[in-house]
Amino acid sequence: VCAGGGLSSCVSPQDSRAGQLSFCTKVCYGIGGMPNQVASSATAFYLQLFLLDVAQIPAAQVSLVLFGGKVSGAAADPVAGFFINRSSRTGSGRLMPWVLGCTPFIAVAYFLLWFLPPFSSLRGLWYTAFYCVFQALATSLQVPYAALTMRLTPCPRERDSATAYRMTMEMAGTLLGAAVHGLLVSGAHRPHPCEDAAPPGPQTRVRDSADAVSLRLCAQICPVPQTRLYSIAAAVVAMMYPVCSGLLCLGVKERPDSSAPASGQGLSFLAGLGLTVRHPPYLKLVISFLFISAAIQVEQSYLVLFCTHASRLHDHVQGVVLTILVSAVLSTPLWEWVLQRFGKKTSAFGICVMVPFAILLAAVPTAPVAYVVAFVSGLSIAVSLLLPWSMLPDVVDDFQLQHQHSPGLETIFYSSYVFFTKLSGAGALGISTLSLEFAGYEAGACKQAEQVVVTLKVLIGAVPTCMILTGLCILMAGPAPKVVPPPPSSVWFLSL
Repeated sequence: VCAGGGLSSCVSPQDSRAGQLSFCTKVCYGIGGMPNQVASSATAFYLQLFLLDVAQIPAAQVSLVLFGGKVSGAAADPVAGFFINRSSRTGSGRLMPWVLGCTPFIAVAYFLLWFLPPFSSLRGLWYTAFYCVFQALATSLQVPYAALTMRLTPCPRERDSATAYRMTMEMAGTLLGAAVHGLLVSGAHRPHPCEDAAPPGPQTRVRDSADAVSLRLCAQICPVPQTRLYSIAAAVVAMMYPVCSGLLCLGVKERPDSSAPASGQGLSFLAGLGLTVRHPPYLKLVISFLFISAAIQVEQSYLVLFCTHASRLHDHVQGVVLTILVSAVLSTPLWEWVLQRFGKKTSAFGICVMVPFAILLAAVPTAPVAYVVAFVSGLSIAVSLLLPWSMLPDVVDDFQLQHQHSPGLETIFYSSYVFFTKLSGAGALGISTLSLEFAGYEAGACKQAEQVVVTLKVLIGAVPTCMILTGLCILMAGPAPKVVPPPPSSVWFLSL
């Protein structure tokens, strides 16, 4: 019997033994999700800085790059779900071929995303194109990989355990991405000479003139080593895709969908999508994490810019980022225990722990405060990433129990969830980056205007706070679905 931690399920002893996953299977499944998280971590923390300060694209164009890429990834979700839902099972399964097929193309697209083209007038178009391609391919890989959770085992407890392994490895990938990419490109963002200059005075005017000459020379000679460092970091991350996908294929066996009708594909994609978006637990889950995931993306995207331009923390950027990710990795197993012990909705309150500390960093941007905020933010990020992927299989189970005539729709649940969350992130990042343009952000400037500083403080403090509190209120609104006793057979049920 698979049961425990407040989750009820009933399977026959034979199904329970057959549904148990080995340690090797869980680890290989977790490794399969690492490359996307490594790449997502690098782009979340450093892509905006790369586009603004290295490629020197205007902030308005950067806003279009980020918005276009996120929208492209979001639009690819229902498309991927449609084709996956209609694809037939092969010898390696129905989902695994999609993961393996996307791997080489996404590796190439990621590398070109960090490549500086020889022309300058159309760089905005170059990065928009490759960021859109990368996001679309990443989605086409992530949707079947996430839906693979339902094909590992029929035992809910084992699926929760596999999800915990997956999130731990993905957190490790997030840490690895920020660490490897950050360490390799750290030499590309040394402080400008004027940042260490003394206050203006009669004796410093000559030095100011020399600093201006140094800045002009740096603008001419720095792009070569900067771009080389970014290309090396991109190549290292791109190589992880084939390696990790190969381990996933070797270590994980996709089980056939025992609930699928023998006649074929069942409901069409549009009919299935119409059913899923009208399912109340799923609707509440999606809407709540629209706000929460957007808040986390905004916090990640603007933390490095805040430390670089709105405070004197540019020497601590790498340490702050690593503190966030180490805290998230180490706390993921703890949150899994809390989730099993106290329930998933109770664990959601851990997301709001970062709220007062984010406001504190905006008000008191000092190094000790930044590291404390980074540690606490890592705790909140861990539970915000673990919780929706742990709740989503429960929602699918609840849906399948109520719609016995509609099996095999898990890819639609996963693809539409990612679609909505990416769309919200695209809107949040696009609007917030555009606000920097209105505030007067100047690429390459050693000191930004006061309006830019205020805008960055709002983006890492007030904006995530409002989004997180709104999402939690929606998630907690209304009673949770009641646990329905399962029928006397090998059918299992989980309550949200």
